[in-house]
Amino acid sequence: MTDDVIEPSSSEESSQDTGLLDNVNVEPAAEADSTKTDISHLDKPEDDGPLERPDWWPENFWKKDDAEPDLEAIAKSWTDLRKQISQGKHKAPADGNYDLAAFGGTPDTDPVKSHVVSWAKEYGVSQVALDALVSKVVEMNANSSQTATVNLEQERKSLGPNADARIKSVVQWGTSLVHKGVWGKDDFEEFKVMGGTAKGISALEKIRAAYEGRVPTESAPADGAPSKTELYAMVGDPKYKTDPAYRAKVEKMFQSSFGS
Repeated sequence: MTDDVIEPSSSEESSQDTGLLDNVNVEPAAEADSTKTDISHLDKPEDDGPLERPDWWPENFWKKDDAEPDLEAIAKSWTDLRKQISQGKHKAPADGNYDLAAFGGTPDTDPVKSHVVSWAKEYGVSQVALDALVSKVVEMNANSSQTATVNLEQERKSLGPNADARIKSVVQWGTSLVHKGVWGKDDFEEFKVMGGTAKGISALEKIRAAYEGRVPTESAPADGAPSKTELYAMVGDPKYKTDPAYRAKVEKMFQSSFGS
């Protein structure tokens, strides 16, 4: 039997180095169309609606208005967490001595401060949890104090331009009742509670007037109004006797500023 022999072509004969893939040809790649624009896989098609937060993504790290994750916030949270862990604030101090800086200027004798620290030690509260709790309570107390200050200013305004004089007069009256033995210490404390508002002051003035008659109060002139000295000077002006319109004007000023 004779073996078939594949005769090489003339081109194969001329080639000194024959390889297995010499006769494998590929079609040249089609040239890219310069009129087409690459679309990033990150770009959303125009017909896509706003993104919805996946159930597994924390809600506090999601921008509702922009409908996208808040990567900056979650990165900051992670950094803060790593810092807390490195400082050991993620657990209760081993020696039981908490950092009390979050209490601010609250004195050590404050009973609430002592109770909170004792509670933290008893239940092994972490330093970071204690800081979060105390900071919030301190902030709430500060806001309450500010609100109370605003309310006191409003009550004072409700008493009118002679508020200080009215308050002083009522306090002197209440103190005199203690000195006379009519009231005891507890009575005076209740008196202070009742007089804590503009309506309370008015009620006490009525009670006093029922026993003593009308009690005149040295009043303070309203802003821009003449003082009592200036009004008396206007009375001394010759026009007060000769000019009825001027006299009526001065009398109206007296009544408006001092009620008499």
